[in-house]
Amino acid sequence: MAGVPSLNARLGAEFLGTFLLTFTAGCNILGLQYTWGPVSIACVLMVSIYSLGGISGANFNPAVSVALGLVKSLGGPGLDWRTVGLYSGVQILGGIAAALFYSMLFGQTFNLAPNDGFAWLNAGIVELIYTFMLCFVVLNVAAARKNAQEKNQYFGLAIGFVIIAAGYGAGAVSGACLNPAVSIGIDVASIGMGFGWCVAYAFFELLGAALSAWLFLVVRPSDFGYFSDEARAFKAALVSEFLGTFILVFTVGLNVLGKSLAGAFSIAAALMSMIYALGDVSGAHFNPAVTLAVFFSRRVPELTLTQALMYVGVQLVAGICASFSYVLVYVGGNFPIGPVGKSTWLQVTFAELIFTFLLCYIVLSVAVSNRTKSSHMFGLAIGSCVTIGGCAIGSISGGSLNPAVSVGIASTQIMKGGFLLPATAYTAVELLGGLAAVGIFRVTHDADLSSDVKFGERF
Repeated sequence: MAGVPSLNARLGAEFLGTFLLTFTAGCNILGLQYTWGPVSIACVLMVSIYSLGGISGANFNPAVSVALGLVKSLGGPGLDWRTVGLYSGVQILGGIAAALFYSMLFGQTFNLAPNDGFAWLNAGIVELIYTFMLCFVVLNVAAARKNAQEKNQYFGLAIGFVIIAAGYGAGAVSGACLNPAVSIGIDVASIGMGFGWCVAYAFFELLGAALSAWLFLVVRPSDFGYFSDEARAFKAALVSEFLGTFILVFTVGLNVLGKSLAGAFSIAAALMSMIYALGDVSGAHFNPAVTLAVFFSRRVPELTLTQALMYVGVQLVAGICASFSYVLVYVGGNFPIGPVGKSTWLQVTFAELIFTFLLCYIVLSVAVSNRTKSSHMFGLAIGSCVTIGGCAIGSISGGSLNPAVSVGIASTQIMKGGFLLPATAYTAVELLGGLAAVGIFRVTHDADLSSDVKFGERF
């Protein structure tokens, strides 16, 4: 039987992981790796988690450790405060050491501060939201009690890809630290250029950690010893749908306004990570077209018409809230939804129809079908549809593939009188794509149905 890692081993693991994360981030920034930088940072986090998760839990971030401490205090799975304090201290030392090393390696350094055109509030909002996302994903894929039985193998992938979502989305605003150890390390290494922003960054990052602990309690009350009846479970599902849709649409807006070099990949990463975090809570639809497809597939009998309509309502509200949030971050910056460049509405119709069909069909195939369901790769498969569609038709329709995205983006144009037509047109086509997915799915996956269940029988 394997022994329990010693305290020195655990602290050493936290120092090493935080050092590698901060060092990789600094090298990418000083090496001007604008295109692939976030992927590099995400990958070092991912491989470190897989390597050291069994030793220390692979926090590598005081915000994550604090979130786990708060969860433990609330009666859930987490860390005691002594461990939180030790981990946080070692993580901060690892961040400072790494920042000094990359500064010596390149013979120069960089300062911590919001990017040009943004103030403390703009940077604070994105640091809060994406640190919340990071901690929330960690809690759901690594700390939740279900993981003791499930033993999922996607935890490192889900956590690492949060950095891809945030790096391309929030990087243009705050630099996307999401980690007090990284923020403090950068600020200390550049003390000659000014010091102090790490305090503001750490404040918002820890606030995001606290928010993640509270919402983890809301979506998984049974992890805290609360009895989860049907009403409480459905409340958790609605909160889940709001959170996932909000993060998705917020990431869309930041990538577009920040002129991201990998927008589709960043948005896909946000979707994938939140699917892994919340798939077993609500089904992680985050998209009215997906909800429509799942409902009419009749393979999820517990999703009633009333529940499906409430899902859709929450998704649309979340999309609108997220859209006005990115408008706030960009100080009024927004963009319309509609044909891109010289594209026509006919081209938009075919583009959105085909790739929304693809997204919904893959959801039905890897998350609903008993025959082709994937227990570990479902999130990656579904998220990849956004990369596929975003790259393939972004130059035609923008690659929305989701009425919550379409309505959210269009809602920011309401004062200009351009809200109703594009939102309605995109939504209608995307819902039609969802229904098309149901039809094709019933043909290709007819073996899922028992011999006594025929098309239309349950309607």
